[in-house]
Amino acid sequence: MTTTLTIRAVEAITHDTQRVTFDKPDGFRHVPGQAAHIALDKDGWRDVWKSFTMTSLPEDEALEFVIKSYPEEAEGHDGVSQRIARLQPGDTMVLKDVWGAIDDEGDGVFIAGGAGVTPFIAILREKLEKTGSLKGNTLIFSNKAERDILLRDEFDKMPGLQTRYIVTDEPDSPLYRDRIDEALLKEYVEPSRDTCYVCGPPPMLDDISKQLKQIGVPEQRIVMEQFD
Repeated sequence: MTTTLTIRAVEAITHDTQRVTFDKPDGFRHVPGQAAHIALDKDGWRDVWKSFTMTSLPEDEALEFVIKSYPEEAEGHDGVSQRIARLQPGDTMVLKDVWGAIDDEGDGVFIAGGAGVTPFIAILREKLEKTGSLKGNTLIFSNKAERDILLRDEFDKMPGLQTRYIVTDEPDSPLYRDRIDEALLKEYVEPSRDTCYVCGPPPMLDDISKQLKQIGVPEQRIVMEQFD
C-alpha cells in the first residue's frame, strides 16, 4: 500500500541539498532516525524507490526531509534526486514504507559522512527537545568541502553539542583532514561510556567500526546504518 505526499515547500540549504516539506498524511508515524522509501509520482518513475530520512520530529505537523542531489552520471544514482530538487509546492510523491536501524540508544558520539548525517538530525533535535541540552554528545561530521556541510548553523546552536567538522578535499581549509582516523576518534570517544553512531557509505562504516573497536568500544555500542 502506498501513500501520496503533497509538497509544501522546497528550500535550498546548500548548493546541492534541499529541505523538502510535505503535508503529513493522517495517521503517519515514525521515530527519529527512520527513513522512508519514496518515489516520484510520475509515469515511469513510480517503481523507482529511494530511501530518504525524515528530519522532522514525530509530533511535527509537517513531514520534512533533507535530500542531496546527485549528478545523473554518479555511480549508483539515476537522477531521482535531481528531479526532486525541481519539484514545486503542490507536486506529489509516493511513500511506500518506513524503515531504519538507527535508534537513540543513549548519549555518545555521532559520526557522519556527507548525507549520512540525516538520521542524526531528528535524533539530536528530539534529544534536545526532551532535555534542553545535548551535553555529553558529540557530532563528528566529514564532508568533501566546507560548502557541503549540512545544517552547520543549526548544529552549532544546539546547546551542549560538541561539533568537529572535517573536510577531506580542501587542503587550505582549517577543517582539512584526509580522513577520520583512530587518533581523532581517541580525542572524542570515551570507550567505556559512549554509544557510537555511524552513518555513511559502506567503506566508511567498515573503516570506522574497525577503528572504534581498536580503541576499545564494545561492538554492542556501535550503531551503524549504510547511506549511499
